[in-house]
Amino acid sequence: MTQRRIHDIAHARAGDKGNTSNVSVWVYDPKDYPLLKQQLTAERIKNAFPKLFTGSVTRYEMDGLHGLNFVMLDALEGGVNTSLNLDSHGKSFSYLILGLPIES
Repeated sequence: MTQRRIHDIAHARAGDKGNTSNVSVWVYDPKDYPLLKQQLTAERIKNAFPKLFTGSVTRYEMDGLHGLNFVMLDALEGGVNTSLNLDSHGKSFSYLILGLPIES
């Protein structure tokens, strides 16, 4: 087995709405989608960053587009208008997820 980072096979985009963050992860090559789908779960994200994502993490699969969308509740310390966090939009979350190791 070879260990790489998710960013070696995918890119991501982040968005927010209130106190909810979402990150979509898209593979560069469709042949890597089954690997991503197997190893990047909502539970893995929740366990990797328990202090960031205090609410639920839900994964939505977009098989036809070879992507995964993660919706994280209670992730932005109240959201843009109430948070003192420097990253109140949660844009850095995509980089954190892409930095997770993946076995291939």
